[in-house]
Amino acid sequence: MSAVRVQFMTEEKRDSNVNPRHTEDSVSKDLHCGIASRLQKRRRILRWMLIAFCVLLSVSLIAAWVVGGKLIAPANRPVLAPSDLPFAEFTIESDSGSTIAGWSLSKERGDPVVILLHPIRSNRTAMLERARLFHESGFSIIMIDLQAHGESPGENITLGYLEKHDVVESVGYAKEKFPESKIGVVGCSLGGASALLGSPLGVDAMVLESVYPTVSEAVYDRIDMRIGPLKHLAAPLLLAQLPMRLGISIDDLRPIDFMSQVECPVLICAGDQDLHTPMEESQMIFDAANEPKQMLTFSGASHEDLLAYDSDLYRDKVVEFLRKNLESDP
Repeated sequence: MSAVRVQFMTEEKRDSNVNPRHTEDSVSKDLHCGIASRLQKRRRILRWMLIAFCVLLSVSLIAAWVVGGKLIAPANRPVLAPSDLPFAEFTIESDSGSTIAGWSLSKERGDPVVILLHPIRSNRTAMLERARLFHESGFSIIMIDLQAHGESPGENITLGYLEKHDVVESVGYAKEKFPESKIGVVGCSLGGASALLGSPLGVDAMVLESVYPTVSEAVYDRIDMRIGPLKHLAAPLLLAQLPMRLGISIDDLRPIDFMSQVECPVLICAGDQDLHTPMEESQMIFDAANEPKQMLTFSGASHEDLLAYDSDLYRDKVVEFLRKNLESDP
């Protein structure tokens, strides 16, 4: 009994000898260790997040550079004339620095002339069905390959900046070859944008099919179709390459700014399901045009060949528009 009492008193005395400050220091040390551990863990997480961000940014920059290079890479290839149309081949020197390859197809002396301008990464064969339609309807035809397309050499496609000179030269060629004829221009997408950027052209009628108002909107629209909200990252990366690759700025590629320079009747053609150039952008082009002007909407059409989509509507409205404005006065 006394031994137990002595042990109890000994333990009680030991407990009473514990230093309260030592206890507080131990608790504080444990607390600091816990905080330090959590901070270290957070730093590791932040470090890995930063590494992941840098990797993502690097991949994005590389991908944007590769895509940008492909978008402006020349689209040259041999172009074969169809056997059913008696085209005459010609070449003209352009201020774009290219020798422009083209075809001409004549009707009767004094008949109106239509110059056909193809979309991006295409060539004059893309406009063959229009050539057949317009030739059957009584028009002479001029068709060209824009620089860096088809058989017209070029270092890069410049989204209209150099191609506008090719359009100007084609109009000059048409006036020289058909001096008594009125001249119309039909341009699809890049072809139409190049016609606007080269305006005023001194022609008598213009048809613009699926033409974007600015290169910025064109890039954002096309990226939005593929990656949605990430367009806000990808589009600036592509647009930033214009000065580096081509030595031009986005302000040099605003076809809508030249609508006021079009001094002839204009017909704007657009598909109401076009995601490359939405209807509101075609409406912007229309609103910026001088009178007289018309809008022709292809219901259900996307960014596609509008003649192939609805040949009856195209024949009725586009051919009628050109006849009205290009036929010689009696």
